[in-house]
Amino acid sequence: VAPTDPEQEETGERYNEYQQAVRAEIENLQHLSDVLADPAPVERAGRLLAGSRPLPVLGLRAASSQARGFGYFAAKVHPDVRVLDEGGSMLADRIDSARRAGATALMCFALPRHPKESVDALAYARDQGLTVVTVADSAFAPVAKHSDLLLPAAIGSGLSFDTVCAPMLLGRVLLEAMCDGLPDAQARLEEFDVRAAARGLFVE
Repeated sequence: VAPTDPEQEETGERYNEYQQAVRAEIENLQHLSDVLADPAPVERAGRLLAGSRPLPVLGLRAASSQARGFGYFAAKVHPDVRVLDEGGSMLADRIDSARRAGATALMCFALPRHPKESVDALAYARDQGLTVVTVADSAFAPVAKHSDLLLPAAIGSGLSFDTVCAPMLLGRVLLEAMCDGLPDAQARLEEFDVRAAARGLFVE
């Protein structure tokens, strides 16, 4: 249950559980904004991701949607993005494949409950020489010790299922930082827009 808001106590107003969940996420986003006052870690992450060809993006279980979303947009500006959103014995093979193809970094999204496979995959990736950039719910998440650059973004836990507005937004911020490290990013976006218009992909 979300804690009582001081403003709520003063006014006597009561927020229902849905409102409390939203307000908790607003606080998480405000904290993220405060952290981003120092853009250096995100800028460093952007350079690492932009320079990795290919770029593997890992996210298992609860974090799989974050990995897929990041990968979808990253592929519009990065020439080779490989989303790793399924575990199993093939996961290490796919990390090996990316490393042999020239990958130098791996992007990871890690959210609770943290799968053991995610921790093992990051340990393996680092053993193979990849620099691991991780977005996680806390600087003390189980994946922290296997990450070279960990960027925390708090989650909300007031509902039956966690809410992850801050990690999602941080992922978009990383995309922007990565674009800054890709000289042809704008040209790729414009090329996609031209192709999309020619194919009639979107409705107005």
